[in-house]
Amino acid sequence: MTRPQDALPIDAVLPDIQAALSASPNLVIVAPPGAGKTTRVPLALLDAPWARGGKLILLEPRRLAARAAASRMATTLGEQIGETVGLRMRLESRVSARTRIEVVTEGVFARMILDDPALDGVAGVLFDEYHERSLDADLGLALALDAQSGLRDDLRLIAMSATLDGARVSALMGDARTVVSEGRAFDVETRYLGRDPNERIEDAVARAVLRALREEKGSVLAFLPGQGEILRTASRLAEARLEGVDIAPLYGALDRGEQDRAISPAPQGRRKVVLATSIAETSLTIEGVRVVVDSGLSRVQLYEPDLGLSRLETVRAARASVDQRRGRAGRTEPGVCYRLWDEPQTASLPAFAAPEILAADLSSLALDLAAWGVTDPGQLAWLDPPPAPAWKEAVALDQELGALGADGRLTEEGRALRALPLPPRLARMVLEAARCGEAERAAELAMLLSERGLGGNDADLSHRLDRLQSDGSKRAKDARRLAGNWARMAMAALPPPCPSPAKAGEGTLAISIADEGHALPPLPRSGGGLGRGLSDGALIALAYPDRIAKSRGANGDFLMANGRAASLPVEDPLSRAPFLAVAELTGRAAQARILAACALAAEEVERIAGARIEARDETVFDPATVSLRRRRFRRLGAIRLSEQNLSVEADAESAQALARGIAALGVARLPWTKGQAQLRDRAAFLRRAEGDEWPDLSDAALAESVEEWLAPYIVGRARLGDIAPGDLDAALAHLLPYDLMRRLDAEAPTHFETPAGSRHALDYAAPNGPLLSVRVQELYGLSQHPALARGKVPLTLELLSPAHRPIQTTRDLPSFWSGSWNDVKKEMKGRYPRHLWPDEPAKALPTTRAKPRG
Repeated sequence: MTRPQDALPIDAVLPDIQAALSASPNLVIVAPPGAGKTTRVPLALLDAPWARGGKLILLEPRRLAARAAASRMATTLGEQIGETVGLRMRLESRVSARTRIEVVTEGVFARMILDDPALDGVAGVLFDEYHERSLDADLGLALALDAQSGLRDDLRLIAMSATLDGARVSALMGDARTVVSEGRAFDVETRYLGRDPNERIEDAVARAVLRALREEKGSVLAFLPGQGEILRTASRLAEARLEGVDIAPLYGALDRGEQDRAISPAPQGRRKVVLATSIAETSLTIEGVRVVVDSGLSRVQLYEPDLGLSRLETVRAARASVDQRRGRAGRTEPGVCYRLWDEPQTASLPAFAAPEILAADLSSLALDLAAWGVTDPGQLAWLDPPPAPAWKEAVALDQELGALGADGRLTEEGRALRALPLPPRLARMVLEAARCGEAERAAELAMLLSERGLGGNDADLSHRLDRLQSDGSKRAKDARRLAGNWARMAMAALPPPCPSPAKAGEGTLAISIADEGHALPPLPRSGGGLGRGLSDGALIALAYPDRIAKSRGANGDFLMANGRAASLPVEDPLSRAPFLAVAELTGRAAQARILAACALAAEEVERIAGARIEARDETVFDPATVSLRRRRFRRLGAIRLSEQNLSVEADAESAQALARGIAALGVARLPWTKGQAQLRDRAAFLRRAEGDEWPDLSDAALAESVEEWLAPYIVGRARLGDIAPGDLDAALAHLLPYDLMRRLDAEAPTHFETPAGSRHALDYAAPNGPLLSVRVQELYGLSQHPALARGKVPLTLELLSPAHRPIQTTRDLPSFWSGSWNDVKKEMKGRYPRHLWPDEPAKALPTTRAKPRG
């Protein structure tokens, strides 16, 4: 029999719930926090006709909530966990033959249904807090709906939540009925404190908590984004030496005993300040709390498919989340919520947190669906289907792992990977380590990466592993035991050895670093290829070869093989390692910080990835010396491992590189002679005068086509100084073939021969057109004005005195002779009396000399 219970709001709708499930297999329950749905609904359904002889599975998103729910229901029945109410999750399983209600975490249920699609012996599955929309919850519901439609039409499925879009979920579940409980909540006053964006969040939260303790009675629940902020806030509050106040951190990586102390009531006469992550938003009631301090932040894991990399990022919490947090202050009595932002900002918060399926690594999901027999996720029912780009990347990754075949179906290696309850990368690490005799250590590293807080928070995973191995706590012992199970499972799951591959790749593992930055090699079928004695860094590199990172100097900056930069604090000893194998990062691309990594020696990089290290020769142009430099680089993805100087090859590719480099600096840097410069000016003149039949030899045009006109004539040259004027003559001859050159000489000659028989160079670069500068006496006898371009363009004449000083510029010589010449003549006679100044210069004899003496 159950013990007497205090009335809870959900009790009023329990008859409706029972009636709905008697009439239909699916149901949606919407009830606010504190309504009692988590613990009352499963107990109320135990005696339903459809549930007799079967189990009820209650899914919880977090282990802390699962343990609390199991404990509360067992206490209600006057029993211990493991009797009527059992508990099943990683590191803890307490069930028996008597168990009728199993409280399980969502990841555990996903494996349960994959191993037993018919869910034999299960009468119903309750998805609690489904609004949190974890990937495992979405997968579990999709598989359960599929099993219900094809194998178990009697299976009851119930989705429960406090902030749920009930209509969408109801439609997903076949237009299931929705039962709503109004709940019971006391008034909560909201006070907006704002926050200076430059102030550290832990300082702002500590200040708000101290204010709440002064202004209000009761215990305080403060929400922060993560463990680091919680610990720093606790340190600041400890410095305040608060009397009668206990500081209790609450986050997922805490030991079970510390979590239990955080959610238990404060001792008589004392107050408690609980510093929690979003773990305390739902499914938990912390006795005595009537004040909430909300930082307004959450920490989420985001996946970048193009890099195959998951990172932690701090974001603004959704409105649904901050409303739930606020509601924690009114669970048992009227309360107060302090918010560290300004009231208008609330409207700009996203309505709901993004479902994990839209921002997660889907490689595990792809393997699970393949195990279910589904290669296209569209075959299942989803509230939000997996995004196509992320799905494509996940399948590609699993295929690179060798876990999926080209048809998307599970391979032998894939079944071996799925035998381990780990993400594919970590499962791959443990399996490959098993081939090398390092399964147990690899399994413990996998445990550290999948169970936060074990071994501390040191960035160096080797240090964490040492602490885990010496930790005598129950959690550490359970973790080591579970890791040992994984190691044994890996040994048992290894495919049988096949004949050794060709010796070309012997001694190295073929790890492919593809352009996408996250490709992994198929699991080799032959064991021992890497030998024994792998370091922790080498083991991590088996899981994350794309995150092998090389130091960029002494400032803690690293470049990973996938092209992403990341850093460690300079004071961290790991920052001085030449190479790292990085397992976890946080922050954006420009400011990514390494959270977990191991040192890796250069020879281990060769050992792990030697078969895929690329040796490539590169010829580059050095602007400082205006020359080519050729080097041989050895690269692993974006990492340059070594380089060697080589002599420049005398080939077309090198010539093109030199030509491009010079063009970037400016075609004018080439050693043009005066004649070549004039030729280009002459061609430009005719192009203006006659049109596009003449090539464009301007600097801009030559720079654009430099590979076509210059490169073929400088093969074998390695620097600008090697290029001779003869090379440019040949290049220009290519641009101006023989017929154009003949016309060029005729229509735009280099020189003009005067009536006096002298030859003068024409200036085609003059701003007003081709220019002839000549002493006026040399043009005596010229009655027609000279013209170019078949007579189309008059030549500009700059007429000079005997002393070569300009006296007139004209484009109409006959008009000059008949017009202003008389004035010029009078002035010149007085200045240069020894020279001839005829009255009719068009009829006079030209001369280059002065009058003879006498």
